[in-house]
Amino acid sequence: MANREALRELQQRLAERMQAAKREQRGQSWLAVECRGHGLLLPLEQAGEIFPPAALMPVPHTRAWFAGVANLRGGLHGVVDLARFLGLPDLPTNEASREQSRLVAFSHGLGLNCALLVDRLAGLRSTEQLRTDDSADGARPAFAPTRWLDAAGRSWQSLDLGALARDEQFLSIVA
Repeated sequence: MANREALRELQQRLAERMQAAKREQRGQSWLAVECRGHGLLLPLEQAGEIFPPAALMPVPHTRAWFAGVANLRGGLHGVVDLARFLGLPDLPTNEASREQSRLVAFSHGLGLNCALLVDRLAGLRSTEQLRTDDSADGARPAFAPTRWLDAAGRSWQSLDLGALARDEQFLSIVA
């Protein structure tokens, strides 16, 4: 019970900080999330509401990464397991890690009723806290433009949700 209350408080603080960061406009700001141990950055202006895991209605004949459809505040949203979509290796999960998972909806401005299933929220990040990772080489899809490093040396991959919403593979959910 104490864990659930702490998670609710964290989610409330993050929502308040997200709103404040959107108003400040002093540089790029991201919602930091984790998927199977990988750090990912979602632009605040493209991220919508954050939801606890919801009941998913499976959709037959879809790709493995398409988790199903969820009713989020009265609207139907397609739910994509972000780790599976990105091809991240499976890790063992337990009840505690499932309780930390969240659905991050796309902002309404992107015109796509979609939410990303992530393993956990990791706070907010801004360009002032990060530096580009010059060692990051190799081709990346258009929706993954930049890799960053934080002060501790942890790598974070930014994701452009607008580009993801236009990506052919992302839009092709039929198996």
